[in-house]
Amino acid sequence: MARYEGVSASVIRRLPRYYRFLGELKAKGMERISSREFADIIGLTASQIRQDLNCFGGFGQQGYGYNIESLCAEIGRILNVDALRPTILVGAGNLGLALVNHMRFEARGFRLIGIFDSDPEKIGHTIRDWQIQDVARLEAFCQEHHPLAAILCIPKQVAVECADLLVQNGVKGFWNFTHQDLSIIYKDGIAVENVHLGDSLMTLSFNIAEVMDAE
Repeated sequence: MARYEGVSASVIRRLPRYYRFLGELKAKGMERISSREFADIIGLTASQIRQDLNCFGGFGQQGYGYNIESLCAEIGRILNVDALRPTILVGAGNLGLALVNHMRFEARGFRLIGIFDSDPEKIGHTIRDWQIQDVARLEAFCQEHHPLAAILCIPKQVAVECADLLVQNGVKGFWNFTHQDLSIIYKDGIAVENVHLGDSLMTLSFNIAEVMDAE
């Protein structure tokens, strides 16, 4: 049974935002905050925040609000940010390398253990602490090191083949940038987070039009 069965996906998607803002408040030395104050900072309603947190038991006290350090730790526990799941990245193109260079995987529950590509000109090069390996070694690497998550930055036409290989070798989840919607293929037993940057950009286009129409 899932740990938080029945909690909606929209609630889960707001938790990282809460965690990020709480971390920033903690870094500023703040110790407590009311749901109303937090709502003003984060751009939601106090009622929405309370409802979301109540899905996990609720963490505030009437008349006191939330202890920032404690709430940040609780949300981190819910999100499993201390899990440090072994993770590989497949596809060392511009996007893949940008993620390796700028993403703090360890702060978000993952530990990068390998980078793979099919381009002979990239194989053998070192990016930060990782040497790019030949994708032909992917299965052998999985059998030896047992990654649980994979970041896919590869062409759409090879996404399913690569994902199938990884699933067969124990990978349980994908951060998927391939434009192939893997959540349609892996409906049960595999976690998929599809990232469509183009969709986000088109959403921005719509919202700019809305702002301009309102002027």
